[in-house]
Amino acid sequence: MSANVETMFFAGRQKPWHGLGVQVEGALSSEEALIRAGLNWSVVQRPILTDTGIQVEGYKANIRDSDDKVLGVVTARYRIVQNRDAFNFTDDLLGKGVRYETAGSLQEGRRVWLLAKLPAAYIVAGDRISPYLVFTNAHDGSGAIRVAMTPIRVVCQNTLNLALSTATRSWSANHTGDINLKLEDAKETLFRAEDYMDKLGEEIYHMNNHMVSDEVVSEIVSELLPIPSDASDLQERNVMKQRDDIIMRYYYAPDLQHLQKNTYRLINAVSDSATHSKPLRETNTYRENLFARTIDGNSMIDKAYQLVKQVA
Repeated sequence: MSANVETMFFAGRQKPWHGLGVQVEGALSSEEALIRAGLNWSVVQRPILTDTGIQVEGYKANIRDSDDKVLGVVTARYRIVQNRDAFNFTDDLLGKGVRYETAGSLQEGRRVWLLAKLPAAYIVAGDRISPYLVFTNAHDGSGAIRVAMTPIRVVCQNTLNLALSTATRSWSANHTGDINLKLEDAKETLFRAEDYMDKLGEEIYHMNNHMVSDEVVSEIVSELLPIPSDASDLQERNVMKQRDDIIMRYYYAPDLQHLQKNTYRLINAVSDSATHSKPLRETNTYRENLFARTIDGNSMIDKAYQLVKQVA
């Protein structure tokens, strides 16, 4: 198993972004998911002592209670959000009937995540789009609590979490202050998830009705992936490969054949390439980075969205 993925489960027949984990039949409840994901442990804070037994003031060690694994050193202001709290938060937000499709631990427990499918489904421009909610947390002090909307185009599993100016797609908070109040604030923000999906639907409808010529498509892809003036021959070839990959998907991807030559088709070609194409240089962490972009938004998809808006 990858050094980055410690424990996890996934529901369904198709392995998710990392291609690893324990497969289960159907999505799970929060109690089941907590156990199958290997997240049924807690974080405790203990003082840090020097070799001579002197306590280091202002800092504590976050330790996993199941095996005394040190997850990280944090300031005394750090407030823990337990794994169980994360599932309870999502249950409260989405309702007790929510089902979890994947959850797990990265980097030996330092980072954890869960992915829950919202009960609603949307049909936009003839496409079925399913909204998901992703919750991630870092127990080592390296990152904030993050919650994000991630709409998925079902037929091809492309992410469509566009950076809309009219609706919020994510929320985050540091591990300081009153965590319970912050999580309540998150609920107020994410209760507007339906608003994000409504606004996304309006944007998709607009893009689906905006036709573009082959020449404009080529111009947008070139602007999306520019060749630096000081690029080496290898760098230039790599950029051209990326451009060709998007163009190929735009014209020939089976799941886009029902769409006309419009900006929605182009956005999906970019998303398809960003979500599914292998990197030119595959690193040990590229799948983990891909998942991170699922939460934070993919900069290439967001840039493509801004470019197509300029020609609208």
